[in-house]
Amino acid sequence: MKFVTAINCMDGRTQLPVSEHLKSRYGATYVDTITEPGVDRVVAEEPEDSPVIEALKRKCNISIEHHNSDLIAVVGHHGCAGNPVEKETHLEHIKKAVERLKGWYPDLKVIGIWVDEEWRANEI
Repeated sequence: MKFVTAINCMDGRTQLPVSEHLKSRYGATYVDTITEPGVDRVVAEEPEDSPVIEALKRKCNISIEHHNSDLIAVVGHHGCAGNPVEKETHLEHIKKAVERLKGWYPDLKVIGIWVDEEWRANEI
């Protein structure tokens, strides 16, 4: 069994393409999914001591410590109600979020995923 972690938007349209991508590309058996509306912006911009960041870290730690997840993906997507910005801004948020997560988890692989208007998961 291999676990990976997806920090994904709560939007149900993103769950399946992200999970399928992580399973096929990284050989994951299971994807621990942590959701929050507009999560790419949240991880990129919320203060370190904000309750939402503390909750995300706690959930990531469970995935890493109890399921031995060795990869974290942070996701942004087209048509996001929680972060209603242009694609370019989403891509900036995803890149910033990846860098922040690498700081928290330097021993893990951290990737960014953009889910496009056709609901395809694309690594950035």
